[in-house]
Amino acid sequence: MTQGKIPDFPVFPEDIGLKKTKQREEVFQILASAKEPMGAQEIYQCLLNHTGNKNAYAISTVYRILAAFEEKNLVSKSTLPGGENAVYELNRGHRHYALCLGCHKLIPLEHCPLEHRILPDMSSSDFTITGHKLELYGYCKDCKATGKDNGKDDTDE
Repeated sequence: MTQGKIPDFPVFPEDIGLKKTKQREEVFQILASAKEPMGAQEIYQCLLNHTGNKNAYAISTVYRILAAFEEKNLVSKSTLPGGENAVYELNRGHRHYALCLGCHKLIPLEHCPLEHRILPDMSSSDFTITGHKLELYGYCKDCKATGKDNGKDDTDE
């Protein structure tokens, strides 16, 4: 995302049970203008660049806002390998990504790999399938070309 003014498009939804605050609106706008999922630190940097005031926001505020957005299903969260880093994006429908283990680039998949698969019939159990999340890991062509894949080929796990 470019530094400076936070773009003012899509409008913060008022019917999701979250109080509309300036901070939530600004985080929402950053995510709405993002071309790919962003980490909390990236969002925090955008906020600091926007305000020019390092005391205007705390990183903990960004994490709380993202947790509230996730709870209300406003954002999707993907956890990167290692479990310490996560990226967020507005929930704009069904999306999946391949994550490069070398450079951490997220590559959107054109179609859901489970789109035409028949899911198991769970009607006889105490479980109802309501959705799924799929994350694929591997190496992008640039990392393979520079050897960041440590010589792994497509048959390695």
